[in-house]
Amino acid sequence: MPLFQNMVLSMSFQDIFKSSFLSKAAEFSFIDVLIAMASSFGLGLLIMVIYKKTFMGVMYSAGFGISLLAMTLITTLVILTITSNVILSLGMVGALSIVRFRTAVKEPLDIVFMFWAISSGIVVGAGLLLLALIGSAIIAGALVVFTGDKKGVGSKYILVLCLEDGNAEPNATEIVKAGVKKCVVKSKTASKAGIELTMEVVLPGESTAIVNDLLSAAGVTSAVLVSCGSEAVL
Repeated sequence: MPLFQNMVLSMSFQDIFKSSFLSKAAEFSFIDVLIAMASSFGLGLLIMVIYKKTFMGVMYSAGFGISLLAMTLITTLVILTITSNVILSLGMVGALSIVRFRTAVKEPLDIVFMFWAISSGIVVGAGLLLLALIGSAIIAGALVVFTGDKKGVGSKYILVLCLEDGNAEPNATEIVKAGVKKCVVKSKTASKAGIELTMEVVLPGESTAIVNDLLSAAGVTSAVLVSCGSEAVL
């Protein structure tokens, strides 16, 4: 016990600052980290803006857009850590291999944006800033062009009609075909109380006046229009 106390007392502040832990902490370049994180923030912000602009789902999630920005920054930070120490990279890979994500991805394009954010973080962390900028510009342009074409097609809805009898069906079907760009019958239920007709339709714009037209038609007891997804029927 006295020997241990003597060893502790003999340690000076200079010996503490010469420890291997603090020497490793001072090995990275502050300027390099600042440039990498700033570049990653800019690319993450671009990804978030493109995601909001090209979103084609039913309900936009601002939280997912912020997650894309954070994912780019975190990936860059991890790659900077891995490239600075080979031994640490092995431990980092082992630690990340036990992570499991169980959240269901609702939109197919969300997966594209997730991989885009992760890839940008990896490329920036590796120091290939020019590659990250060129690649992100090409991806952003492609997404804007192709999703813009899809948005111009029309909005996809499910139309549910309740009819008094079979005599009202031809008239209601003609009104639907005249007021939409595409119409596909999904199901038809007939009972003594009436007929329920479910159709998948694509409206030419944002107007839903077709519901009012159907309700005023003879034999139509109710008309329900529900948005069913992001992709329009071609």
